[in-house]
Amino acid sequence: MPGHIEDYALIGDLQTAALVGRDGSIDWLCLPRFDSAACFAALLGDEDNGHWRLAPAAGDTRSRRAYREGTLVLDTFWDTESGTVKVTDFMPQRDRMPDLVRIVEGVSGSVPVRSEIRLRFDYGSVVPWMRRSDGHRIAIAGPDAVWLRSEPEVPTYGKDFCTYSDFTVSRGERVAFVLTWHPSHQKRPRRIDPYAALAQSVADWEAWSAKCRYQGPWRDAVLRSLITLKGLTYAPSGGIVAAASTSLPEEIGGVRNWDYRFSWLRDASLTLGVLVAGGYLEEAVAWRDWLLRAVAGDPADLQIMYGLAGERRLTEYEVPWLPGYEASSPVRIGNAAVDQLQLDVYGEVLDSLWISREHGMAQEEHAWNIQRTMMEFLESQWREPDEGLWEVRGERRHFVHSKVMAWVAADRAVRTLEECPRLGGDPEPWRAMRETVHREVCRHGYDADRNTFTQFYGSRELDAATLLIPRVGFLPPTDPRVVGTVDAVRRELDHGGFVRRYTFDDSNVDGLPGREGAFLACSFWLADALYATGRGKEARGLFEELLAVRNDVGLLSEEWDPATRRQLGNFPQAFSHVGLVNTAFALSHGDAPP
Repeated sequence: MPGHIEDYALIGDLQTAALVGRDGSIDWLCLPRFDSAACFAALLGDEDNGHWRLAPAAGDTRSRRAYREGTLVLDTFWDTESGTVKVTDFMPQRDRMPDLVRIVEGVSGSVPVRSEIRLRFDYGSVVPWMRRSDGHRIAIAGPDAVWLRSEPEVPTYGKDFCTYSDFTVSRGERVAFVLTWHPSHQKRPRRIDPYAALAQSVADWEAWSAKCRYQGPWRDAVLRSLITLKGLTYAPSGGIVAAASTSLPEEIGGVRNWDYRFSWLRDASLTLGVLVAGGYLEEAVAWRDWLLRAVAGDPADLQIMYGLAGERRLTEYEVPWLPGYEASSPVRIGNAAVDQLQLDVYGEVLDSLWISREHGMAQEEHAWNIQRTMMEFLESQWREPDEGLWEVRGERRHFVHSKVMAWVAADRAVRTLEECPRLGGDPEPWRAMRETVHREVCRHGYDADRNTFTQFYGSRELDAATLLIPRVGFLPPTDPRVVGTVDAVRRELDHGGFVRRYTFDDSNVDGLPGREGAFLACSFWLADALYATGRGKEARGLFEELLAVRNDVGLLSEEWDPATRRQLGNFPQAFSHVGLVNTAFALSHGDAPP
């Protein structure tokens, strides 16, 4: 059975990723891309749905693990009665086809080790045909082929549709396993040298990490978050997936299970700010360019998310043969929210492009033309209700955050023309829109009796997204309405010291049964807002509490359950790590990244 969500570590090659458990089992791997069908899917079922466990054969072992500093290379040490072994897991940045490498090394004594691999293509539903060839075990089914070899070669045998290798390593001895995927109609892929690949991977990651500009008191946490964001990047296009997984539940046993292996536009603004602040202009430019390609076209057709290369069809369907993580069903592939109207994304797009220009990235003419077209559309549509930031599956409403981000869109468009009038355009309609939106939000989205902004017009419900009002510049942090909103959110959305996304009551705003944990990104927003409103000591205290819920290798999922003290939701979650980096910069330097 799979472990707790926080039991996993991430390894990847900047095109896909695997989740490795504390027990040495890889329980999730999609090949060849993040959004491809999984060949190891035990995370959402059991071992019969595909996994690869590599660990000492004895059951009474103790393990400890850590990433090599500044890398996405994972070392797990196993202590047994007969000695200690180290297993190193990584995925080298690929030349053509993806490779997964696992190296077993004897540290002391002599330790019997077992490799147990069950390949199950198409999310655990297809058992491949296995055969031997030239020292490899080859698994083929339909379009997928996987080659497995060891170096030096160790005995391998099949039993009950599983491939086993039993061997012993003594101090100084090494055995490397290499798993390589390729399309089944193509020839055998090029063999890699696993030890040379390890040295190159470590060197590549160390060189990348050396560029990190953050030098504050939380450098280790910030660098690990930046490495995680890099690990969630699809290098061929520059897109960043929201998480490496699908359908990890926001409530154990519940139905709030979504596919996060896509790129959300609303992550653009915060992600760009994090990358620029961290010193990673190359990645920021790639993300900006991905954004421009993805949103090109009719602004009426703008989507809130896209595929890794900008694909638009992300049809949602359920996988009935997988029972779900701890019986949390259904398991969903694709995401129906792609068809929702979420007006805030226009603000996020213009804000991210504004940030890129402010930090020296070239303002290309076609980028400004896209923004002008978006503003023409938004001028006529911002008054409409929508599904909002949280992608509710209930009725459309006039969400305050959506209106605030419409104001952001108009504000950034006006400021762009004020600073670069040569770009062309008339800012007056956008100035008028900016004033009108601001006036309407303050009139209809603010509860004067409670001194707080609300979730949607005329409601009493609260929404943690209103914590972003001072961050985006809608109101200054000294405004009493901002202070009142921070206090109200902190009081009424509190969940074990952290923050829920919004109020759960009889109104059933999101149209779904059940509840969820504390949303970690929102909790980082609260720390930012506390700091901005002059409560630095409280902000730092909350930040330290948030750092404490990271797992042993510094990773965060989407949510946290204070009652069971477990991570919830898809893992690792880019939005959570973006929040961590933003807050660290704010608390270290007196201001957050833009």
